[in-house]
Amino acid sequence: MPKIKVGIIGCGSIAKHRHIPEYAMNKNVEIIAFCDIVHERAQAFADEHNAMAYTDYKDLIQNADIEAVSVCAPNSFHAPISIAALEAGKHVLCEKPMATSREEAEAMIAVAKRNGKKLMIAHNQRFVSSHVKARNIIERGDLGKIYSFRTAFGHGGPEKWSADGENSWFFDKERAFIGAMGDLGVHKTDLLRYLIGEEFVEAAAFVETSAKQNSTVDDNAVCILKSESGIIGTLAASWAYNGGEDNSTVFYAENGMMRLEDDPDYSLIIHYKNGSSERHSLGAIQSNDEGKQTNTHVIEHFIACILEDSEPLVNGEEGKKSLAVIFAALESNKKKQIVRI
Repeated sequence: MPKIKVGIIGCGSIAKHRHIPEYAMNKNVEIIAFCDIVHERAQAFADEHNAMAYTDYKDLIQNADIEAVSVCAPNSFHAPISIAALEAGKHVLCEKPMATSREEAEAMIAVAKRNGKKLMIAHNQRFVSSHVKARNIIERGDLGKIYSFRTAFGHGGPEKWSADGENSWFFDKERAFIGAMGDLGVHKTDLLRYLIGEEFVEAAAFVETSAKQNSTVDDNAVCILKSESGIIGTLAASWAYNGGEDNSTVFYAENGMMRLEDDPDYSLIIHYKNGSSERHSLGAIQSNDEGKQTNTHVIEHFIACILEDSEPLVNGEEGKKSLAVIFAALESNKKKQIVRI
């Protein structure tokens, strides 16, 4: 079987730690091109993988041999680059947040449909083993009716992760669009929607810029969300969790409570109200910490969808719905009122 020829646009940390190694380990893929505005970055990866190096994504997507691209550029470029690549006949795996507006997201979805190409958004939390098992448990009804939840995604900030450190584009509103809410919060809105199988209908939020100096984006946020059946809970997204990372989710339900990624030894724990418990050790969740990089299964799924001509689990529509919750939270903070989604 011929290999899918891939180009990677943006050669910063997310490409270095996630996309490139996961494509490289996939037997159905050949990486043939890299693009970055810093030529040395693209050239270094091109040399390592015997590929071509570009500094302009428009040149890369004109390469007729490339069948699929990963868009790993700063947030504000996600939509324009994805749209151009889809128009050029490439399948697209786009990093989150997929766009800076609802209109951009809809344009991405429309062009993918018009050109018959796959559009997948790189929300990796749906593929985490504990989360896959949790969805099955919830669907099966073991917990009974879900009443509430709390979820958090926070760490010390992207300066420890980004290729540019404290000078990273993550802190620049023009390029990043939003901060911790777009970097981390949108992962959790996507996860919650996936786990409860419902859409959120209302949001209230406090979104602050308080922890990072010389930053023009949010770095600390807490949201209250309500689903269509009345499930309520909190979502926290932060670049101010200094001293450790929190990537946990807890559900409170009719028959007990379920803790996900909230214990160092067991990634899924259920405490039933009858006194019994379940503990499952299902492997570590993806982390930004050095030495803790694991397979996110995102690239694996994206390539399988191309080969099998199937729809990605996190397609453009799913990405748009998860992003809509973030937009509502930002609007709530601005207007100081509860916002309908």
